[in-house]
Amino acid sequence: MEDNLMGCSAALCLVIFVAWKIIFRTKATSKNLPPGPPSLPMLGNILQIQRPLFRFFHSLSLKYGPIYTLRFGSQIAVVVSSLSGCQECFTKNDTILANRRPLLKTKHLAYNNKTVVMAPYGDYWRNLRRIISLDVLSVKRINSFLSIRNDEIKLLLRKLCRTCREDYAKVELRSVLVDMSFNAAMRMVWGQWFFNNESDVTDVEEVRRFREVMKESSAFDLGNVESNFGDFVPFFRWIDYKDYQKRLRGIEKRLDDSFNQLIDLYRSKRRGMEGQNTMVEHLLASQETEPEFYTDDVVKALILVMVASDNAAVALEWMMANLVNHPDELQKARDEIKAVVGEERLVQEADVPKLGYIHNIIIESMRLCPPNPFLNVHVASEDCRVEGYDVPRGTMVFVNAYGIHRDPRLWPEPARFKPERYDRGEGDVRNLLSFGMGRRACPGEALSLRTMGLATAVMIQCFDWKRVGEEALDLTAAHGLVMRKATPLEVLCKARPIINKIQSQP
Repeated sequence: MEDNLMGCSAALCLVIFVAWKIIFRTKATSKNLPPGPPSLPMLGNILQIQRPLFRFFHSLSLKYGPIYTLRFGSQIAVVVSSLSGCQECFTKNDTILANRRPLLKTKHLAYNNKTVVMAPYGDYWRNLRRIISLDVLSVKRINSFLSIRNDEIKLLLRKLCRTCREDYAKVELRSVLVDMSFNAAMRMVWGQWFFNNESDVTDVEEVRRFREVMKESSAFDLGNVESNFGDFVPFFRWIDYKDYQKRLRGIEKRLDDSFNQLIDLYRSKRRGMEGQNTMVEHLLASQETEPEFYTDDVVKALILVMVASDNAAVALEWMMANLVNHPDELQKARDEIKAVVGEERLVQEADVPKLGYIHNIIIESMRLCPPNPFLNVHVASEDCRVEGYDVPRGTMVFVNAYGIHRDPRLWPEPARFKPERYDRGEGDVRNLLSFGMGRRACPGEALSLRTMGLATAVMIQCFDWKRVGEEALDLTAAHGLVMRKATPLEVLCKARPIINKIQSQP
């Protein structure tokens, strides 16, 4: 009896599998999909993935062309690696490709896809985007946070001076840059309640727990497709492959508990201090007037986007690595600062727009080492066509910014760090995709560029930098959707004489 039952079960599974394959193949072959590598039944190309993902996708574009197809389980994914294809995606098809694909990670760690990054395209997303563009990250509000950026830059200088005031000393820059970025974001969101004059946390325990759970959540990188089969092969979701969902739920609870503790702490200190220029103050005030929209989850989702990203720190680490590998370009930048600002005062944010070569350094580094080597994954809400190929409804669309940034048709000597190329007509800044393109481009571009511009100019003005050894720094990238340097940046640093003048000024 048991043998008959097992036999029937096996036969049923076989029938379901064959039927699935026939339906899937019939559906796929009825479309003019871009070419791509052969795939396995059920799993698609998941087991063929190599890391880092951006380099693997770039290698496939050299073999299959600037647009090709992959399959993650039953999910079709189209990868676009040409500027013309990218422009077609976000002009003619911008609305169609404005959607997102909900994933297990974003369900649990992005308040069920309520963040502006992961929210499905529609009225809710448009409201979020309006809030962020017209208020949370408006020019007026960014200007109002100038004192916070200045404070964090001065703290950065003090930290570096403690190590290398008299002579060259080895410094590990990643942690310093990440601290600066995190502290600035926390102060913009929560205000001065959590910080003293040194920008150290005063409510230590609450913020420490929050930061730890944020780091833990970042380990669930969407780039590790092969470790999250459940998003693409439903069977693995049913069995909770490698306890993926269990671990996500644990982090979800800790993240939400931490958010609630911080908000409760803020509310306890808020009485009599309403009207303060902080993002959380504005959101809580809006919650009182529009509670049906500004629910607790929406408030936390808006805050999460502001404090979760460390892309500015990632970009600054790559930029400093590229500069230390190119001392001539570093000297040109220092000469520009000396000519524009002088050596009697610290660079101010108002000086940064006049420092054209500094700007070129930043965008050239982001061309070579974009923190987001793919634009956030888009999903087709209906059938469309890109570069003459069909993109069926529900298809995930990856735009490979890394590949486009290294296209020799757009960038002569594409692998070379060459900041002056933009002044010589050897590259068009409009072809850079570091902050995305289309209606779902990153709304934080202006704030990021201001932070990076000021931090870069100050570090160059106030310190001498060089490699620890004679060999060029290793620029290997880590795995994941965010392109981080594989190892933290260690360089030799020495304070310049201007430091004494700055510190003697009131």
